[in-house]
Amino acid sequence: MTYEQLEDFGSELDDVRQRILNDLGQRDADYIRRVIRVQRAFEVLGRIGLFFPFYWPVFVVGIALLGLAKILENMEIGHNVMHGQYDWMNDPMVDGKRYEWDIVAPAQDWKHGHNYIHHTYTNVHGMDRDIGYNLFRIDADQPWYPSHRFNLPLAFMLMLVFEWGVMYHGVELDEYLAGRMPKEEFQARKKRALRKIRRQVFKDYLLYPALSLPLVPFTAWWVPLAVLGGNIVANVIRNIWSFNVIFCGHFPADVQTFSKEQAENENRGQWYLRQLLGSANITGTPLFHLLTGNLSYQIEHHLFPDIPARRYPEAAREVRRLVEKYGLEYNTGRLSKQLASVARQLATLAVRPDDPYKRGNSPESKALRRAQRAARE
Repeated sequence: MTYEQLEDFGSELDDVRQRILNDLGQRDADYIRRVIRVQRAFEVLGRIGLFFPFYWPVFVVGIALLGLAKILENMEIGHNVMHGQYDWMNDPMVDGKRYEWDIVAPAQDWKHGHNYIHHTYTNVHGMDRDIGYNLFRIDADQPWYPSHRFNLPLAFMLMLVFEWGVMYHGVELDEYLAGRMPKEEFQARKKRALRKIRRQVFKDYLLYPALSLPLVPFTAWWVPLAVLGGNIVANVIRNIWSFNVIFCGHFPADVQTFSKEQAENENRGQWYLRQLLGSANITGTPLFHLLTGNLSYQIEHHLFPDIPARRYPEAAREVRRLVEKYGLEYNTGRLSKQLASVARQLATLAVRPDDPYKRGNSPESKALRRAQRAARE
């Protein structure tokens, strides 16, 4: 694209964003309030169902409903509200500055790492900490280390405990150990994380199992343990779902990454282009999109993170029109296709590269990084 085309591209996408923002109103407010009511009903019914482990059909439905409630809260409500998508309503219930979601990661640290760092510097090496989450090699430009041999098993393990991974990522221990974060900031993050962990563990793993204790004389001694297990399974269901949606939106093989130099002095069109090329969508039904928090429209979310996510299907039609107009690529596909692409990418990049400059612990690679640092200084 020429510089003039990039300017026009940015201007047209700005117009799309503004048209949708100008149209926000009662329908959008009614929608998010309706989703919240449904989520709360699912949670109440799910927790009631967990008190019937001696009648397994009700117990299984209870786990499913609680898992659905946690998915809705995490994806369509928590994530989107904390992006400020509904701040215009002036409703404390959906105030992005006050909202605290139902996972162990504190909202304050997640919003800084996600809303600011990730969405500003999407897929820029050395700036976006979500590239591989300091755990995986998901791009050929990342240096390979021996731990990357375990890309796939580590991804599977992270999937099961994803909320804990998000919490740890927000603490930014690596930044502190590297001397890039003051001790006071690190201690504050650690305290917030521990406080949130205590709250979540108490609620899901102590309070609700304890509330089932009065049932023991009339049922069996193992009822509180079943309630505890049901809460664990519901959290794992939410973790698996959110992990898959997020990884399929960020790490399929055709998603591009960028160097710091490529992202310097961007105009609006260049920023939009980087968001487009650094994201992928997932096709599906309206119910599927709801359960993903409309993050199945990851391209539109990266382009317009402050627009209510329910408007992404509308935005997607305009975005695809512009993609065709400017001869760009729009990465989209079924969940199975994108998930297979992510798995292949992790497996391929787990293999030790022959090029020593791509191996992080090789003498050649270390020398190259020293030279690059010296050049920047």
